[in-house]
Amino acid sequence: MEPDQGLRERLVLVGAELLRTEGPSALSLREIARRAGVSHGAPRRYFLTHLDLLAAIAGLGFADLGDRITTALDATPADPRDRVAVVARVYARFAADEPGMFELMFRQDLLESGNLGLRDTGLPVFRLLVDLVSAARPDADQPAVVTAGALWAGLHGVVQLWNWGRLPFATGLTDSGPLVDAVITAHLGAAR
Repeated sequence: MEPDQGLRERLVLVGAELLRTEGPSALSLREIARRAGVSHGAPRRYFLTHLDLLAAIAGLGFADLGDRITTALDATPADPRDRVAVVARVYARFAADEPGMFELMFRQDLLESGNLGLRDTGLPVFRLLVDLVSAARPDADQPAVVTAGALWAGLHGVVQLWNWGRLPFATGLTDSGPLVDAVITAHLGAAR
């Protein structure tokens, strides 16, 4: 008998809602199945391991982040540096709005689990950033992928430390925006 794709999707959506309301520690197979109204063994028909289900939930996060970026860029002028800034701000806002999902999306054990779908899900956002960095700095001395990687690492560090409460405590700031702007300036130069 073919597995019910609707149930697979429901398990992922229930997991995402559980993550949103109760945090990453609540994401057990048993609890997701209970909330989806199925037996605790039902998720195993769709996901070989718990990590596979978590990776599917994280995939929703990457899709949501990509959609938010696309929507924001649709309303942004064509200047590549401005577009990089929009991507960075959307990334920071997503991390603030969805801290549990953000944490899940970047769990190393999910990447190490061999889940190629999750690996591929996050790449379009990075490729977009590489393209924007390339357009913003066409005469740069280093490849755009290097600058984009360093920019992403700096941005991710800022938003993660912000979410943990370390940067607000250390800086006294109440908004991560100036720190996000500083990361952009460090890698692309000052705005014109």
